[in-house]
Amino acid sequence: MKNFALTGAAGYVAPKHMKAIRETGNQLVAAVDPHASVGVMDSFFPQSRFFTEVERFDRHLEKLRRKSDEERVHYLSVCSPNYLHDAHVRLALRVGAKAICEKPLVISPWNLEQLVELEAEYESEVYTILQLRLLPQLIALRDKLNNSSNREKAEVRLDYVTRRGPWYHVSWKGSEAHSGGLAMNIGVHFFDLLLWMFGSCDKVEVNLNESHRMAGVLELEWARVRWFLSVDSDDLPEKVKQEGGYAYRSLTIDGEALEFSPGFTDLHTRSYEEILAGRGFRIQDARGAIQLIHRIRTTDLSAPSESLRSPSNKSA
Repeated sequence: MKNFALTGAAGYVAPKHMKAIRETGNQLVAAVDPHASVGVMDSFFPQSRFFTEVERFDRHLEKLRRKSDEERVHYLSVCSPNYLHDAHVRLALRVGAKAICEKPLVISPWNLEQLVELEAEYESEVYTILQLRLLPQLIALRDKLNNSSNREKAEVRLDYVTRRGPWYHVSWKGSEAHSGGLAMNIGVHFFDLLLWMFGSCDKVEVNLNESHRMAGVLELEWARVRWFLSVDSDDLPEKVKQEGGYAYRSLTIDGEALEFSPGFTDLHTRSYEEILAGRGFRIQDARGAIQLIHRIRTTDLSAPSESLRSPSNKSA
């Protein structure tokens, strides 16, 4: 049994990590969040220590490190706001723990180099969560594409709309400095998936860049991708809205829809199993998507080469 600690215990994604820690037979011994709305911990680890100040959390982890290998923290799960990820990964390494960091590992690609150096300096390991790479249907499709003897460049369309209320733009998620913007905060898994399936990016075109929606075109080694991201409920397809849904994910390859919603939200335990077995995704795996999103964020707007429309058929 390994000891875990966790940052960002009051956040949306933290319960998924707590569940994964429990389901892999390990224990959470300490957690921290400036907000004390963490009653969810009672459902997983009611005996875990909790702190609202990272300085006291840090001190507690250091105290455990100096006791014994049985009592020290072996892994620190980082579920805090995006702009704190690299700082909390550095905290993990400093107290002798391996880091498991939610997406994105960092916001700015140049911060990856420091983590690579610190990983070597502390002789430890930094892992990140890229759960779409673990979906069996996506693995099978990637293998099929890579093994094709007459592979041609695919026409790909990615649409992801997930409803968010006014709170989103007031919170850290709505701040580009704190979240990395829409492309980073809700798009990083999808951009990682596209690079993983279709190879490196040759060209970036951004046609729409607003606080609540973005769109553009990517020229990848093996695909031309038109993508649309939104947190505006008006962009949901009418059918989804009529059924009371709040999210829409669509990936089409040469006009054929690929369904990957089932299991999309239930892969953290699988990710933890891979990490604990030493097969998790590392810094180098995260690099491509972080670099691509930085290019998207810093690319000037251009007129679309064809009409861009949201899934609800509203002009984007």
